[in-house]
Amino acid sequence: MASNSQTISLVTKSLHTEYFSTAWMAFEFMVGFYSGLKAGSILLIAFCLDSFLEIISGSTLIWRLRKENAGAPAAEIENAERRSSLIVGSVLLLLSVYVVGVSLFNLFAHQAADTSFSGIAIAIASVILMPVLTLKKRSLGKSLHLDALVEDGMCNITCAYMAATVLIGGLLTALFNWWWVDSVAALILVYFIASEGWESFQAGQNRD
Repeated sequence: MASNSQTISLVTKSLHTEYFSTAWMAFEFMVGFYSGLKAGSILLIAFCLDSFLEIISGSTLIWRLRKENAGAPAAEIENAERRSSLIVGSVLLLLSVYVVGVSLFNLFAHQAADTSFSGIAIAIASVILMPVLTLKKRSLGKSLHLDALVEDGMCNITCAYMAATVLIGGLLTALFNWWWVDSVAALILVYFIASEGWESFQAGQNRD
């Protein structure tokens, strides 16, 4: 069993990892949102909006780690986590509906997105970085017996799948200029967004 000093060290490492992860999501959101608007890409916009919600989740986990380290009551922590999960899950499900609606409209109207090299670059970086964060969070979460940190790491894997979808869509648009690729890839992205949203929503309900 870990000593108190070892536990404090693990919590500190977890906080630093979560700080970096949340900061990256903020950067990903800003680059993705700008790139998506500039290129008219619903795929990039959906990806960056999911990143924004990951900022909320990451901030909640940071709050939990700090509170738990300070000896806050378990009921207070659980209540805050429940509200955060319900909010994030609900917004993700609404985002899924929005992306489906816009993507179908673009397909029927033959709306095409422009090539976004900044969007491709941020997707490549996420594909590489997200698995690293997953392994780090899983290791720290298991050492601390903190399921929330392990679950947050699994969200990073989902983000990696989403980034891969964005990357493939961006490359196909750049190479072949297929007008329908952006919308179809966005519809594929909905699977990950909706799954993540439903899991978060259920987690919030189960904590009730």
